[in-house]
Amino acid sequence: MSARMRDALGSRAAIAGIGATEFSKDSGRSELRLAAEAVRAALDDAGLTAEDVDGMVTFTMDTSPEITLAQACGMGELSFFSRVHYGGGAACATVQQAALAVAAGVAEVVVCYRAFNERSGRRFGSGVQQREPSAEGAALGWSLPFGLLTPASWVAMAAQRYLHAHGLTPEAFGHVAVVDRAYAATNPAAYFHGRPITLADHAASRWIVEPLRLLDCCQETDGGQALVVTSVARARDLRHPPAVIAAAAQGSGRAQEQMTSFYRDDLTGLPETGVVARQLWRTSGLAPADIDVGILYDHFTPFVLMQLEEFGFCGRGEAADFVAERQLPLNTHGGQLGEAYLHGMNGVAEAVRQVRGTSVNQVRGAARTLVTAGTGVPTSGLVLTADG
Repeated sequence: MSARMRDALGSRAAIAGIGATEFSKDSGRSELRLAAEAVRAALDDAGLTAEDVDGMVTFTMDTSPEITLAQACGMGELSFFSRVHYGGGAACATVQQAALAVAAGVAEVVVCYRAFNERSGRRFGSGVQQREPSAEGAALGWSLPFGLLTPASWVAMAAQRYLHAHGLTPEAFGHVAVVDRAYAATNPAAYFHGRPITLADHAASRWIVEPLRLLDCCQETDGGQALVVTSVARARDLRHPPAVIAAAAQGSGRAQEQMTSFYRDDLTGLPETGVVARQLWRTSGLAPADIDVGILYDHFTPFVLMQLEEFGFCGRGEAADFVAERQLPLNTHGGQLGEAYLHGMNGVAEAVRQVRGTSVNQVRGAARTLVTAGTGVPTSGLVLTADG
């Protein structure tokens, strides 16, 4: 039902606090400590304490359990805790889960978090190393024997088809990388601060899996990010203007697999993103022309183009020109290509800063932001707006 009609969650909760560690390639401390630092920073940003928290949401594939992190931060009793599956596809869904809990009165202050040593420790980009047998993992068995072992190789299949279908060259992807790195260059928190790139740099970067080059692939990062969600009314009494959750959605498409949905009729789009897009537009009452800033999940550049098309910002095959012409401020923190790869949670934080008016790359008058989560997997999205 929720995929066909406006839902009742819109504008019933807000993000009131954001906090992060530094973003690095070697944090030198445990993932639990990174999570605790990010959570404390988010609570301080909101003007709340650990004792105020009664709910927590995180991802699966996480090494910092809710109860362990609660102890580390000095929290008391919890009335709500939840985890969302599918890696980066969970980023915006953590906020949705928190908003649902707040709207239903199950919890009053919910912390969403993600922290990992994804460069110095486990590296997601290394692909499948070892996996316990499962029905979910069985789908990979049709791809792994043919050398499709890493996320880059899985995305390359769809990327190659996209270029062929629209008569494009790999330069089309370079526009995303250039825009992200331009914003990262002026963001002191970004790993690639002070290091913009050109289309020539993109074209000169080494192949990873054709048609993807090194600069089409997000970095691997150590760090943590946390968000505090509460009711709009309570958020108004806290330190910063609330970032109202005007809409939140999850989506899974037909014939959905984890990164290997190669048996669909068409590989040039992202049906899971289409599900999210329709619900966000229905619930928020907004349209692409109303969005001031887009924070689009950029683990790989081709999927940024496909997201723009699924959300209706441009026609099929037109997204490269849309990005090149800077028709929408995009990933103003530098994205995961330029700032950090925190499974999209740092992108949610940037959307909050834009609504507050505190981004280092502030878009004048920004009041409506679109945020998306990981694609190629069941995914999620948010529309955040200024209060009132």
